[in-house]
Amino acid sequence: MRHPHDVELPVHVDRDDPAPLPAQLVQQLRGLVVSGTLRPGDPLPSTRGLAARLGISRGSVVAAYDQLHGEGYLHATNGATVVHPDLARPGAGSPAARPEPAPPAVPRRPARGRPMIDLTPGRPDTARLATPQWRAAWRDAAAAAAGAAPPPPQGSEALREQIAEHLRLMRGVVRDPGELFVTTGARDGLQLLLAVLQGHAGRPLRVAVEDPGYPSLRRVPERLGHEVLPVPIDDHGLDPARLPAGAWSRGGAWEVERAPDAVVVTPSHQYPLGASMPAARRLELLGWARAHDALVVEDDYDSELRYVGEPLPALASLDRAPGAAAEAPAPGRLLGAGGHVATLGSFTKVLAPGLGVGYLLAPPALRDELLHLRTDLGNPASAVVQDAMARFLAGGGLRRHTARMRREYRRRRDLLTTALTGVPGIRAVPMDGGLHAVLEFTGEVPLEEQDVVARAAAAGVRVAALGSYWAEAARGGRRGVVVGFGATGAARGADALPDALAVLARVLARPARPSVGAAR
Repeated sequence: MRHPHDVELPVHVDRDDPAPLPAQLVQQLRGLVVSGTLRPGDPLPSTRGLAARLGISRGSVVAAYDQLHGEGYLHATNGATVVHPDLARPGAGSPAARPEPAPPAVPRRPARGRPMIDLTPGRPDTARLATPQWRAAWRDAAAAAAGAAPPPPQGSEALREQIAEHLRLMRGVVRDPGELFVTTGARDGLQLLLAVLQGHAGRPLRVAVEDPGYPSLRRVPERLGHEVLPVPIDDHGLDPARLPAGAWSRGGAWEVERAPDAVVVTPSHQYPLGASMPAARRLELLGWARAHDALVVEDDYDSELRYVGEPLPALASLDRAPGAAAEAPAPGRLLGAGGHVATLGSFTKVLAPGLGVGYLLAPPALRDELLHLRTDLGNPASAVVQDAMARFLAGGGLRRHTARMRREYRRRRDLLTTALTGVPGIRAVPMDGGLHAVLEFTGEVPLEEQDVVARAAAAGVRVAALGSYWAEAARGGRRGVVVGFGATGAARGADALPDALAVLARVLARPARPSVGAAR
């Protein structure tokens, strides 16, 4: 009978060794168990299969297995030989028994023993995603993967076609699929853009970012060695009038502050304060970009999840006429005349954070070099993921899921507003969309961010400090906490939100005495 497990072990025999062959096997197999290479429950090769591989008699292997069985290392079950499961228990009888590595640390539960409810922002509710259409898309993509060729560097043509249709219907952007690149998310797309821009500039870049803004996206240019310029925002998002507009000379005495080479913005839903950039300011920003040969990088963060009115058109829809021809930049310039906006998009906030697929809509002047760079680096998005997303988009699954989740997130936002209305010293910053709310401290009550975050965690609710989103210490005295309502606990789902909000309201209503020297 064929052994149920085909196992290859790093064992060998030395016919010049005076030790008998069974003894050689015993010593090597015992060592594999003791070192952890073989773990409790792992199967061993059949005696016949191991003997054939080593070119020795089956009797030698049987003798070795019998010896290790007698020592308590091996156990026979269901016709197979495995490492003895009891070795997993610390203090088992065998002298070589060794406990398995400790499991990963899990977050400590609050003192009262209640399960922790995570209201940190940026995590969507994935429980409603597992529809028949979603499962069918992944099942069909997996079935087709065996005979499929890898996707091209720019990304699957079918997926790019569906993303282009998504942008046309949902974001008001009409572009050819050839202008799109499939990425693993916003940070992946930003790295590509900065690499190509740096090649044009021949020097490290100056990148303006919103302050406050999305911390992980802000860290990308820092990690790549570029200069990051935080620009304060107001109630309408980033103000182009705050961007440096001076000339620059590397050695001249007339040098002034150089204008940024790129500006990273979230015009549709500023993160985390929720501002929407009005049309006049969008046009002003585009005018500034054209005048200073700069690239505007639009992070289209959770733009579809808007509760008041329809989603705002993407900034790219104002940039240029559809089908504008690519134009190589003139010497000394970063961009040509065909466009100054690149759009970063991702499906992680609408669908699932672990999906790992997004897109980059690139201006014509950068497209060829982006393609060369992606060809050299390869596309990191799995072919199965790209195919599944293309099928899900083609069947209208994303539009239906987005509409369903808009209604659900609106309900949760309203629940949060109702639960925290009337708490002294708290103002809920108006939000027209997204997966979180900002609770700003008005100063009427002595509340400190880190104290509130710590006391909420001790009571079983995780929230984030508003101050962590600023790049610089100066933040105009604004303090508060950021509360997410997307994923509110895998075990309890959305039903955990009312309990969590009740706990948070009690924490906010009982301010701790500020420590000596604490900021007020």
